[in-house]
Amino acid sequence: MAENKNNPSDAAKPELKPVLSGVEGLNAIGEQIREPLALFIEKLNAGLGDNLQSVTVVGSSLTQDYRPPSSAVALLRRTGGQSDINTVLVLGKLTANSLDTIAGMAKVMSRKKISAPLLMTPTYIERSLDVFGVEFLDFQLTHQTILGNDPFASLSLAKKDVRLQCERELKATLIRLRQGYIAAAANRKLVRDILISTIKGLAPLLRAMLWLKDIGRPAETEPTFQKASAELSISIDPLITITKWQFKAKLYERSKPDATQVRNIFESVYSIVEKLAVIVDELEARPEPGQRT
Repeated sequence: MAENKNNPSDAAKPELKPVLSGVEGLNAIGEQIREPLALFIEKLNAGLGDNLQSVTVVGSSLTQDYRPPSSAVALLRRTGGQSDINTVLVLGKLTANSLDTIAGMAKVMSRKKISAPLLMTPTYIERSLDVFGVEFLDFQLTHQTILGNDPFASLSLAKKDVRLQCERELKATLIRLRQGYIAAAANRKLVRDILISTIKGLAPLLRAMLWLKDIGRPAETEPTFQKASAELSISIDPLITITKWQFKAKLYERSKPDATQVRNIFESVYSIVEKLAVIVDELEARPEPGQRT
């Protein structure tokens, strides 16, 4: 959807709080991510000025899933066992200059384990609710605005849009699983990586499906699988196994599953995704009173 560059809502520039140790939002986040984010905000404020409307932390760094770059997990760095800090920046306008400014912070972000931020404008958010409902639901569930106004708390999402996105993405996942398995030529490590990638994308979809059924959503991955198992009647054992592969690569190496074992887990995950696609296809999305339709 094309953005209206003349939309007055994009031009609104709320007053930004000073970047000090007492910034209200920073006090609400864990100490492990507070220092890198304070430095990040300081540089953003200096580089973007009034064009910066808000900075919001989203995702696992706010939950028990977060694995900081501490000595306790240092050995996991090379295997993806360490979490990055994810943020959403809302800008008054998206310009090449703003991209250049943030790109100039890449080395600092890399050192502080801050992922490249998602950039949005108020108009982009409003016009994308029907497209990225699953993502916005996750942002609403787990976020902390540390500068400016909260861009997610008041969003209203339509169940019919979220249901359609879930169905589309689950069926696309089935395609990727089939193609990935063929391309991997049954190499067990390549298949493992395909499964890990699948699991990363599956948790938000499961949370969205729970939301569609008006069921409370856990923020962490494993509790999400457990809740989905109870409410959607799916097996979670293979999902838990793959989660352990993701963050404890040594477990995979120590157990050394053979090609048959990896294939069996692949087959189980494929069946789970296939079943979820059928469930969401048959799910009737009934809007709540006052909800977007």
